[in-house]
Formats: sequence, structure tokens, C-alpha cells
Amino acid sequence: MKLLPKLLAVAATCCVVGIYTGANAQTKIPLKLGWTTTDAQTDPYAIGARAFAQALSEDPNGKVFDVQFYPNRQLGDEKALLEGLRMGTAQAGLITNAVTSQIEPAFLLNDLPFLYSSSDQAYEVLDGEIGQILADKISSKGITLMGYMGGGFRNMINNVRPVSTPEDVAGAKYRVMQSPIYIGMYEALGGNPVPMAWSETYTAVQQGALDGLEIPLSVIDSTKSYEIAKYLSLTNHTFSVIELLFNKRWLDKLTPAQQEAIAKASKVAVEKQRVASEENANQLVTVLADKGMVVNEVASMDQFRDKVKPVYEQFRPQIGADLLDKALTRVQ
Repeated sequence: MKLLPKLLAVAATCCVVGIYTGANAQTKIPLKLGWTTTDAQTDPYAIGARAFAQALSEDPNGKVFDVQFYPNRQLGDEKALLEGLRMGTAQAGLITNAVTSQIEPAFLLNDLPFLYSSSDQAYEVLDGEIGQILADKISSKGITLMGYMGGGFRNMINNVRPVSTPEDVAGAKYRVMQSPIYIGMYEALGGNPVPMAWSETYTAVQQGALDGLEIPLSVIDSTKSYEIAKYLSLTNHTFSVIELLFNKRWLDKLTPAQQEAIAKASKVAVEKQRVASEENANQLVTVLADKGMVVNEVASMDQFRDKVKPVYEQFRPQIGADLLDKALTRVQ
């Protein structure tokens, strides 16, 4: 009978350990996923985020993750969000290519004006050798690239005049992303580029401090930019590449099965996002016209291409001559 108290104590300890272990087994791994635009149904960033979370939740090895959405600049503007990814304060982000290029200049390639003639051509390039070269380069900066999504082509909107020729850009003040290549493009076209954080842009255009901006159709709609700009010109000057990025250290600490689940969910999300983004873009011209924008197509891009040729050579050293030449060969 003297053994009974000891046995009861051991049993109690086992129960406590069992409860603790069981609780740990239910603890999910937080995965903060941020982006700076809205969580609207047609927003290309939000579409990608939701597709990733859905795919991960359906993977047996992905159920351990608790994907937490942080849209609307909750983790800061894209520059701050990207820095947060590098520091580990966020695990994942959907980042505009121009901002990614701030930590790895080779990504300037994707923002060269009039480089890609179609979204299919852009994806073909990025899913191949060139996309892998870019991913390898940014990996050395503590970032793992899991896929290239699309936000559609960027177009010019303003309150001065429709843009049909480069001369129509001349003299107008356009908000551009804080990227030297966008500044270079507008300077080559004779415009006045104003680098500005997205959080300040709406008010600046609304108050007349800026004449316009360049932006994908989907973001015009999701941010209600049709309320502040009258003219929409389908210049299709830059294909908006969106990178799905992860903190490399965080990924490396996961089990192989968990890493595989992240990779598979990323691939599914990229495929779904591309299809949805393309479908939305095809509908949005009519939608934006119905919301009051004056829409015009550009009859010929040749004049624009001729004007921006110096930009390609200006950024050849930062992009890398070999990489640029590879890309030019594939898009011709």
C-alpha cells in the first residue's frame, strides 16, 4: 500500500505531461502575410493571399499554420513590409516588383517600360531561367521567392488630358513608385515624375498636387482611384509583377514536410491568382468607364518604345548585362 501514493503521483505527472503535449500538438505556427492594398475581391494582392491561405489549409501538412492577413499597409508601406520580411517581423508578403528591386537591383528588369507585350509572355520568362536567376539573387538577401503573380499592365490616369502620344505626357506631374526606373521612364517621356509612397498618393491627386499616376486597372478599381482621376489611357507600359516572398530564416526552420506544404500552396496560389487577375483585367475597362472614367486606347506603342530606349541602357549595369540580354532575346 506504500506504493500507492507514488503510483498516484506518477499517474498525475503523466496526465499533466499528456495534457501539455496534446496542447502543443494543437498549437499552430503563426504566418503573418502582409500587403499594402485593400482586401477587395478584385484586388490582385488580396486574390493571391486568399488563394495561398486556402491551398495551405487544404494540405495535411499545412494545417499546422495559422495564416494571418495584414492588408491595407497594416505592416507598413511596401518598403517597410519588405524590411520586416528580412528582419523576421513578418513571415510572408506580396510585394510589388519595383520595391523588391530596391534590395536586389536585378529585379529592375521586370519594370523596364514596354518590355513585355503580354502577360503570357511575362509569365513564360519568369517561370523559366530568368525567374530562377532572380530568385537565386534575392535568396542571398534573406528572402525566399515562392512565385511570380500578376497585377495586370500598368496604365496612366490623370486629370489633364488623354495620353495617345509621348507628347501628351510632357509637363504633367505623375506619381511614380520610389523606383529609379519609373522616374527614368517618365523623364524620357517628358513628364515630371514625383516619387511618393502609396499612402500619400490618393490625397495628393485629389488635392491637385499631382496631375496623375500610373497604376494597374485592378488597383484603380479596388482603391477607388476613378474618383480622383478623369482620364484612363491604356498605355500598358509596364506589366505589374507581384512577388510572393518569405523570410528565408523562418522557412529554413520548418520541417521538410512543412516547407513542401508552403511551396505547394504557393504554386497553387500563383496559378489561381494569374487566372483571376487576367479575368478581372478583361472586365475592368468597361467597369471603370461605367464609373465615369474617360478611356482611350493607344494606337501605336512604337513612339513610346523609341522614347524610352535610353532607359534600358541606363539600367543595364544594375540589372546585369547578361541578364538583360537574355530577357531581350526571349521577348523579341
